[in-house]
Amino acid sequence: MTAAIICNGHIADYEFHARLVEGCSLVICADGGACHAKRMGIKPHVILGDFDSCSREFAEGFPGVKIVEFPSEKDETDTELAVEYALSSGEKHIMLLGATGTRLDHTIANLGLLMVIAQRGGTGEIINEQNRAFLITDNAVVKGKGTQVSLIAYCGDVKGVTLKGFKYPLNDFTLEMGSTRGISNVLEEETGEISIKEGILLAVLARD
Repeated sequence: MTAAIICNGHIADYEFHARLVEGCSLVICADGGACHAKRMGIKPHVILGDFDSCSREFAEGFPGVKIVEFPSEKDETDTELAVEYALSSGEKHIMLLGATGTRLDHTIANLGLLMVIAQRGGTGEIINEQNRAFLITDNAVVKGKGTQVSLIAYCGDVKGVTLKGFKYPLNDFTLEMGSTRGISNVLEEETGEISIKEGILLAVLARD
């Protein structure tokens, strides 16, 4: 099962995002994400938040959609509340859409939510037109010859990094936190393998 959370960040290509949402078992709009859903022609299952980005009246314009309202003075962002809702609903794979944009603080916080999802036994990813970001805690397979892959040590050094199928392979390498060594590698085979022994990698599949 896959849940899609539509956030209030930047979305340019609505058709691209609408295709990602197709077939999702749960679609949640985090406040102003409801405006994006409207432009996509998507009817979400739930709209939640404090409704400072879109009005409750706008949310009520989706017939039959569950609305969950929170006070404006709260400890969590609307996106974190949406992640918690998805996890509590039993969803194991969560896509965050519209989770990046002009607010760097929100973008960084949303990347942190990938850790929250992982700690609860799920997998999460942030996707936009140019990027797909996710965490690696043991091993992963990426596909698509020519794909640009950046690997960043997250929450400390990452030990035992091994890369197969890449232009710049690694074998049992320690990637230190803050190092740019893992930026802009390229997949030379149709399938690439990434494995680590200790730590957490933030992987970003990017295209210009």
